[in-house]
Amino acid sequence: MASYVDSNLLASEKVLYRAHTSLWSLAPLILLGLLLLIVVVGLYFLAVAWIRYATTEFAVTDRRIIAKTGLVSRRTVEMFLDKVESLNVEQSIPGRLFDYGTVTIRGTGATSEPFHNISSPLELRKRFMEAADAYRKKV
Repeated sequence: MASYVDSNLLASEKVLYRAHTSLWSLAPLILLGLLLLIVVVGLYFLAVAWIRYATTEFAVTDRRIIAKTGLVSRRTVEMFLDKVESLNVEQSIPGRLFDYGTVTIRGTGATSEPFHNISSPLELRKRFMEAADAYRKKV
């Protein structure tokens, strides 16, 4: 099964970087799930953590930034690089320690889309800036 990003790439579009939900941000759910593994309820917490991890995609291509969360109810944002005004990163103390945070994409027209618990958010921002710079030089 192809990922959402891969199945929605434009002709000759290349993914330059991918990010996912940080496993560290899911540590409370995973630990609770492991502690309650003996009880059936623990399986629920493990399943929720796995589903959140497996169904969150974030990618920077040479033309767009693409984000998708959710399994049954899906939330997607796809924005061309020249339509993104800023990409903000917020990290709590645990987020800084374990390298995860909230990435907010601000597009033209006052749209603001936050995505929580993304792994390596500063690396994602760096890759976005590099791709946006390269895109502007091409155009």
